[in-house]
Amino acid sequence: MPNRHAIRALTLGLMTAFAAAHAGTVSVVTSFPKELTEAYKKAFESRNPGIKIEILNKNTTASIAYIKELPAGQRPDVMWASAPDAFEVLARDKLLQPAPEVKNPQAPAKIGNYPINDPENMYYGQALAGYGLMWNTRYMNAHKVPAPKEWADLIKPEYFGHVSISSPSRSGTTHLTVETILQGEGWEKGWAQMLQIAGNCAAVTDRSFAVPDGVNNGQYGVGIVIDFFGLAGKYSGFPVEFHYPNVTAVVPANIALVAGGKNNDEAKKFISFTLSREGQELLFDPKISRLPILPNASFGAKVPAGYPDAHEIAKRAKVQFDSHLSSDRYQVVVSLFDQMVTFRLKDLQAATKAIHDAERKLKAKPNAQAADLLKQARSYAYSPLVSDSMIKDAAFLELFRKNKKDVAVAKQLTGLEDLWSSKAKSNYDKARELASQASALIK
Repeated sequence: MPNRHAIRALTLGLMTAFAAAHAGTVSVVTSFPKELTEAYKKAFESRNPGIKIEILNKNTTASIAYIKELPAGQRPDVMWASAPDAFEVLARDKLLQPAPEVKNPQAPAKIGNYPINDPENMYYGQALAGYGLMWNTRYMNAHKVPAPKEWADLIKPEYFGHVSISSPSRSGTTHLTVETILQGEGWEKGWAQMLQIAGNCAAVTDRSFAVPDGVNNGQYGVGIVIDFFGLAGKYSGFPVEFHYPNVTAVVPANIALVAGGKNNDEAKKFISFTLSREGQELLFDPKISRLPILPNASFGAKVPAGYPDAHEIAKRAKVQFDSHLSSDRYQVVVSLFDQMVTFRLKDLQAATKAIHDAERKLKAKPNAQAADLLKQARSYAYSPLVSDSMIKDAAFLELFRKNKKDVAVAKQLTGLEDLWSSKAKSNYDKARELASQASALIK
């Protein structure tokens, strides 16, 4: 049996080996695709041979949960993602650490009216992003579907079965897109539009990159995406185009130093590199195609021909994105989308198809009774289950921010979500029934 001195020596040896293995290693938790992270990892490591970059790829929601669950000293060093409201959540929970020395002094203070860096130096804009529509030109021509320019185009019957979107509970960028529409149109009108678009969708994917991949290869005609997915497809030679609707927002994709990470000094060097001119130039790689925080004019001939200018897009964008509002209702939006769309897509599709069929008949042969039934059907299908007044209720919002490991909280939330799910199915079934009745009246 080993003595205490041997055990102590073995323990110290293991601890030393563990520390050595992690010394000089920066762990980065990120939702970004491999094409982007590998480019930055390779460029940074070649200039800093003593430091290794470890990429932990997780969607934004999972990244937040991962950081929250780990104790100080075991957390990743860097958080890097597109959703500014996710960083607000981490900052509010004191899980980020200020590092003002990493900022690039040449970066503008704002994009439109939105600060590029957090005023408290908890997180920093590393790239800029807008939200919009990508489509496969060959697919659209083959199916005789027009290219969309506004979100409202996607509610039209000719887009039924040709659209794809990911779930905002699995994709921070999709959540931002949905939230942008809700802020641009207002809560109830925004949900009505979002539900009509979703009713035309062929799929709600598990991960955000499944949408651009599907559009690039012609599986889907149109994808609702963050701009770099569409631009990367276009500049990589796929037969795709991308367009920013008027109701869009341009906000920073952020990077931050996590409080309680293992290697702060090395992590700061990595963050500083991503914000430097050299790090910003990597964004023009066709496989990355992101918008830099530095103005395009500062890069001269290195900017690809026709490349979007984030600051020009921000000037015409109709939404001044409110990240505080988005953060406050984040969990409600993602949960409501899942219960009304993700888990009820087939029911919503069936209701939408019945409504389109009845509208087509009604257009050819007007009928007052059928028109009234169709109006009722649309109300059942496209009304959110959370009202405008409820989403402003602080106590209601607070319920979704409570610790879900608390049995009483989990039970209350599960009960509410089950109610939404069953109500959504009931509403879609009723909508389909009313639309079918309307169709039957039109002889």
